[in-house]
Amino acid sequence: MVAWIMEMSTPEFPMGRKILVVANDVTFRNASFGPSEDAFFQAVTDVACEQKIPLIYLAANSGARIGAAEEVKSCFRVGWSDESNPERGFQYVYLTPEDHERIKSSVMAHELKLSNGEIRWVIDTIIGEEDGLGVENLSGSGAIASAYSRAYHETFTLTYVTGRTVGIGAYLARLGMRCIQRLDQPIILTGYSALNKLLGREVYSSHMQLGGPKIMATNGVVHRTVSDDLEGISEILNWLSFVPPYSGGPLPISTPLDPPKRPVEYFPDTTCDPRAAISGLTDASGKWLGGIFDKDSFIETLEGWAKTVVTGRAKLGGIPVGIVAVETQTMKQVIPADPGQLDSHERVVPQAGQVWFPDSATKTAQALMDFNREELPLFILANWRGFSGGQRDLFEGILQAGSTIVENLRTYKQPVFVYIPMMGELRGGAWVVVDSKINSDHIEMYAETTARGNVLEPEGMIEIRFRKKEVLECMDRIDQQLINLKSKLQEAKSAGVYANVEALKDQIKTRETQLLPVYTQIATKFAELHDTSIRMAAKGVIREIVNWETSRSFFYRRLLRRVEEEMLVKTVRNAAGDQLSYKSAMDMVKNWFLGSKEGKVDAWLDDEAFFSWKNDPMNYEERLQELRVQKVLIQLSKIGDSTLDLHALPQGLLSLLQKVSNQILFRSIDIFKILLPHPFYLYLKVSCFHVQVEPAMREQLISDLKKVLNWLSSS
Repeated sequence: MVAWIMEMSTPEFPMGRKILVVANDVTFRNASFGPSEDAFFQAVTDVACEQKIPLIYLAANSGARIGAAEEVKSCFRVGWSDESNPERGFQYVYLTPEDHERIKSSVMAHELKLSNGEIRWVIDTIIGEEDGLGVENLSGSGAIASAYSRAYHETFTLTYVTGRTVGIGAYLARLGMRCIQRLDQPIILTGYSALNKLLGREVYSSHMQLGGPKIMATNGVVHRTVSDDLEGISEILNWLSFVPPYSGGPLPISTPLDPPKRPVEYFPDTTCDPRAAISGLTDASGKWLGGIFDKDSFIETLEGWAKTVVTGRAKLGGIPVGIVAVETQTMKQVIPADPGQLDSHERVVPQAGQVWFPDSATKTAQALMDFNREELPLFILANWRGFSGGQRDLFEGILQAGSTIVENLRTYKQPVFVYIPMMGELRGGAWVVVDSKINSDHIEMYAETTARGNVLEPEGMIEIRFRKKEVLECMDRIDQQLINLKSKLQEAKSAGVYANVEALKDQIKTRETQLLPVYTQIATKFAELHDTSIRMAAKGVIREIVNWETSRSFFYRRLLRRVEEEMLVKTVRNAAGDQLSYKSAMDMVKNWFLGSKEGKVDAWLDDEAFFSWKNDPMNYEERLQELRVQKVLIQLSKIGDSTLDLHALPQGLLSLLQKVSNQILFRSIDIFKILLPHPFYLYLKVSCFHVQVEPAMREQLISDLKKVLNWLSSS
């Protein structure tokens, strides 16, 4: 294997950013993984995790190495059942005494003395002189699988399958989660010829049949496909343009070419096209109609899998974001036939738009997890009517996938914007799994003027809350002709004119039948009036109604504000320690800001005032320092609760002081002069005006401090 640390200048980071690249060397043992390759790969992932920098794996391998002890292979003998008739079989393999003496460290064998006096060393086990012949390779594969999985959670990982990748290589492609595949290179667990031998017949004809893009790009393993390596490297660089330079670092915000204040010019007719809403489209006259996000910035991922959901990354005013949107058209899920099963055949399953199926719910959950690890703000253009809840869907895990969406949103640590778009709707369980109360610190919900939302669709709601009996009662209350007929009926019954009673009943029934269709429409309209965005806002389940045309500029301003707030909150929490919650840190920032504005509550809504205040660290640096002091005090108080920790304190402080700068070292001595008895601070007295300290003097100072700290420990 080969690895590089690359420092590159990019449009997002012109001063440079650092990445780690690790690749298989196909010129050495067919790029198989042996113990040394495993140790190397693990060491590289450790460096990436330690430095929190992106790790790119260029995969082209043949899986775990398959070896044989060549020194034994070249000299072993066969103990035949009948020396003169080899076709009758054999009993054992052995070594001659001379060969055994030469390679005895490679085998475990026992001595066998024949009746003719010949001595044979019967081989019980072959260990091999060389490391990396068998199970040790599998053990190493387990280690690098764990290491790469850990790297996905601790930093950014991306795999580019530039050549055939087999076995552990295929698992690494999945464990790193983000994967780009070259169209002519497979991702497989076992070679097709080995599978044919296992099945006892010629079933598969190529590796591509097993793990080519037609399989891997449609099952959620591969995010993007490319035709050649140049396109593959371009895809890697494009992906990196959305990723911070290191885990926890600043977002790669670039200067937008598409004006953030531009109106949204794409308007849906009856249903909202997700890709047009995201990046716009070109109309019949050749005019580009812009969507919500920056022109040409949207990069769709997992396009071939679970097509009722659209996922990818885009930029809004130059700020990178993750996107989940909803396909409104009916899509086809193609399940390929497996040549290994004689009764298998290709199936095409239609999937309705605006509905979560097991595969699309899983795709949504995976996208959320990826975006969160990449520290991207998230936009969900929510336009679902609900989850598919049939028997097969429940069997295939729709409940599990929906629950994973909730969990991944609950743990999302960046700003999340859920927007019900123009002509969109959000109902039932689909609303539940994206509601802002799942993660009130980070999720904000919005709806367009025309958006709709409720437990059920109006047609379903009237089946429960406005049934036929109630529709007829509504007719009786509103229709004057029915009111008159029922009045006459009552008079006829009172007068005992029974001939008129039957005639009036027939007239009433005819009138009700005549009016039923229109009153069913009235009931449906009545139900629809419960679904409006105005009611959502009135009930406080959305933050605001956002007009479609101005949604781009609105969300840009809101995103920029949230990103700036998140950066400051992160700084506050780093200063204060883990004991400070996100909400407490946000309240603290708000109070600091309002304190500088003489308590004017409305000032918090002024974005420009907040940006100006936040960009001057002098406004809050003193308070941050107070938080750091409090954090250290809490840590020291915890040490004070343990006698064993107190005894270790002097040595720990000494190790710390050996790492600090001269300035901090002098300051520490000044503090000791205040805190310690007179003889000790005289012993440590040194001029604080020295800018540099000679090595010998520095060692003397540390030695003096050690004596004082030992005195502290003993007293």
